[in-house]
Amino acid sequence: MSEKDLNNFEESAEDLDEMFVTLTFDDGGEEECEVVTIFEAAGKDYIALIPVDKMEDEDSEIYFYRYQEDEQGNPSLENIEDDDEYDAVVDAFDELLDEAEFEDTKE
Repeated sequence: MSEKDLNNFEESAEDLDEMFVTLTFDDGGEEECEVVTIFEAAGKDYIALIPVDKMEDEDSEIYFYRYQEDEQGNPSLENIEDDDEYDAVVDAFDELLDEAEFEDTKE
């Protein structure tokens, strides 16, 4: 996965439930992503992001990062370098999706 830095983290004025992040690539390119969720896995917080321009694609890639906030509440993202950690994060995210789907079928 390419190295990316958190450039902008903002709530949409139109819908406060939607949050967006602008990722900056090493080559200076940028990509706006919507925050899918922030979740915990193995005692750490992670964030799942989906590129805005690919949200309608069924096979759209989801980006996962370690998520932290400093004392002032400013968020920061860190790359997940370890394959085992990445696999655990993907498994935890899949479980969240399964739970959400199960809850939807109960309603």
